[in-house]
Amino acid sequence: SPERAAPERAPRIYTRTGDSGFSSTFTGERRPKGDRIFEALGATDELSSAIGLAGEFSSEKGHTFVDQLHKVQCMLQDVGSNLATPLSSAREAHRKRTSFSEKPVLELEQWIDSYSEQLPPLRAFILPSGGRSSAALHFSRAVCRRAERCVVPLVQAGEADPNVAKYLNRLSDYLFVLARYAAMKEGKEEKIYIKPEP
Repeated sequence: SPERAAPERAPRIYTRTGDSGFSSTFTGERRPKGDRIFEALGATDELSSAIGLAGEFSSEKGHTFVDQLHKVQCMLQDVGSNLATPLSSAREAHRKRTSFSEKPVLELEQWIDSYSEQLPPLRAFILPSGGRSSAALHFSRAVCRRAERCVVPLVQAGEADPNVAKYLNRLSDYLFVLARYAAMKEGKEEKIYIKPEP
């Protein structure tokens, strides 16, 4: 009988290269996993996951902004590429491949303005609420703020592009406005802060 070709093996998901507590940047530099670059990468990954969850809830409600959330997740991959390429050890080829422009920041500002024009004025401190879509977007906003706090020191140290921090700053504003918009479109009530009686 003719010889059968051996089935192709799927690549293993684990590499064991990080077992000693170190990981590699895009430039090939080995750093401890507790390094602030990996802290920022982890926070950005968590943010994308939170936005993915918010997108699923929003998709169930038929929101048209779900495509924007998917685009944001793709941009966060580019954010991660920039963060994983510390400028102190990056060659020119690395920098060109992982550069981050201001264009996505300006796009977020356009989206924010578009949704803000449709919302009622903000007259009280809003608590994360307003239905599942809205609450998940508020949660994403909080994760985004943490990611931004992790990225700012890298920018200040000259290790990451300033546009990355700007993008995260604007993204948290976008997620806040979008959370309010989702609640409005679903007819859900936003809970507001009420000062407790003394």
